[in-house]
Amino acid sequence: MFSPHIKEVNTMTNLTLEEKKELIRMALAAREKAYVPYSDFMVGAALRAKDGRIFTGCNVENAAFTPTSCAERTALFKAVAEGVTEFTDIAVVGSRRGEVNRQITSPCGVCRQALFEFGGPELNVIMAKSPEDFIERSMDELLPFGFGPSNVAGNAAVEGK
Repeated sequence: MFSPHIKEVNTMTNLTLEEKKELIRMALAAREKAYVPYSDFMVGAALRAKDGRIFTGCNVENAAFTPTSCAERTALFKAVAEGVTEFTDIAVVGSRRGEVNRQITSPCGVCRQALFEFGGPELNVIMAKSPEDFIERSMDELLPFGFGPSNVAGNAAVEGK
């Protein structure tokens, strides 16, 4: 059983417990909009920008499967399309349609890499069953030795030249 009152690891977030719960509630609301006719596995995400704005996303499946977009990347791409590229926290929730969460849903490998690009190793990832039952991990813990912008330092496109 997870306890929201005992932090299992050090995270870089400055969010209060109530702010974390609100982020989870927003992810739960986003999950309800998921388009999942093939798996019936609904995922919602709420991504908090450094400036405090929150972007939500749900998973959007496709019959060809490869074009499917996870909730985390949907939220991330919405934010980037609005010009926001720095993030501090993300809440992720998932369950089969009509079922109660029995386990946490963590970001897939592709989402971890996409989130690492904009949140770096400090991004706080809240993986929840409910607003009262969640765990937190840093992106560094979920994607150790992550490959990010610093790995391509010196590249004119990365350096903004």
